[in-house]
Amino acid sequence: MSDVIVLFGGSSSERLVSVASAQNVTRLLADAQPWFLSAQGAVTPVTLEELGAHQRPFEVPFAPAAAARWPSLPAALDSAEAAGKVFFLALHGGEGENGTVQLLLEQRGLGFTGSGSVASANAFDKAQAKRLAGAAGAALAEARVLTPMSEAEAERALLQLFDAHPRWVLKPQADGSSHGLVHLKSRDQVKAAATLISGLKLAYLAEVFIEGRELTVGVAEEAEGLVPLPVSEVRLVPNGAFDYAGKYLGKGTEEITPAQLTDGERAAVQALALTTHRAVGCEGYSRTDMILTASGPVLLEINTLPGLTKASFIPQQLAAAKKDLTAFLRWQLELGRRRAKR
Repeated sequence: MSDVIVLFGGSSSERLVSVASAQNVTRLLADAQPWFLSAQGAVTPVTLEELGAHQRPFEVPFAPAAAARWPSLPAALDSAEAAGKVFFLALHGGEGENGTVQLLLEQRGLGFTGSGSVASANAFDKAQAKRLAGAAGAALAEARVLTPMSEAEAERALLQLFDAHPRWVLKPQADGSSHGLVHLKSRDQVKAAATLISGLKLAYLAEVFIEGRELTVGVAEEAEGLVPLPVSEVRLVPNGAFDYAGKYLGKGTEEITPAQLTDGERAAVQALALTTHRAVGCEGYSRTDMILTASGPVLLEINTLPGLTKASFIPQQLAAAKKDLTAFLRWQLELGRRRAKR
C-alpha cells in the first residue's frame, strides 16, 4: 500500500484550481490516496476514479459522493490512516498555502511537500515576502498596504494613490492574485474598485504599475541543490488580464515557455527567483512572478504551492527543461519523507 496522500480542495478562492492540480498529480501518482478538504473543513477520502471523472474543474466545484469521514483536518491527521503517511499538498491559497496546514503537519511529525509553515506564511503575505527579498537585494515596485476599510474610506485611499503615480495594480495582500485583482488606470475606476475591495474585507497591496514583460520562474530543489527552471512569459491579448479567467479559462492571455530572452536577461530573472526562494526560506519548489524592465527584473510575488495542472507553469517549465514530471513529484515526496525524519 502506498504511503502517499494527495490533499486537495480547501476553502480558498483557488480551491477549484486545487482540484485540477490533484487530478494531474494523481494521474501520475496512481498509487496515491486522494483526500478532499471541503470549504467547511471536513475531510473525505475519494477514489482516483471519482476524482479523475470530475469535469470542468476550473468552473464546477468538486463534491464527493460519500459523506465526510472526519469533521476537520486535525481529526483526519490524528487518525490511524494518516500515521506514517507523506502528504502531497495539491492545495492553493488560503489555509493550504499560508502555513496553517503545514503547521498542523509539522506538529504531528508528518511528512509533506513544499515549504514549511514559517516560509509559507512569509510568502503568502506579499508585503512580508517583498521585505525579505528586498533585504536580500531584490528590486521591488513601490507599494502601499491598504487595510480593510469601508467603501468611502477605500475610495479616498485609492484617489490618494493617484497623487503619487498614474497607474496602480491592486491585489489581496495575503491571498491568491487570481481573484480580486484590479488594474487601476484612472480615477474613473476608483469607485468600482473601492466597492470591490471593501466588500472583500481583505487587506490589499497597491503596487505601482511597472512597464515591462511579465515573467514567472520556477525553482526546484533537486539532489544537487536548487535549480532554476526555464522562464515563462505571460502576454496579454488586447483588453486581457492575468486574472482567474485569463489564467485558467484561456481568456485574455498567451503563455510562452520558454520565454524568448537574451542570456543576460535569463540569468538575471533566474537569479531573482533563486534569491527570493532563499530569502523567504522556501523548500521543495516555488514559482516567482516578476516584471522584466529595461533595467532588470522587478519582483512581484512568490508562490510556495504553484499550480500543477496540465496547463500550469511548473509542468510547462519542467517539460521545457526535459525533466520528467513524475520524477519531479516523486522527488518532492522523498523530500517530504526526509522532513518527517528531521
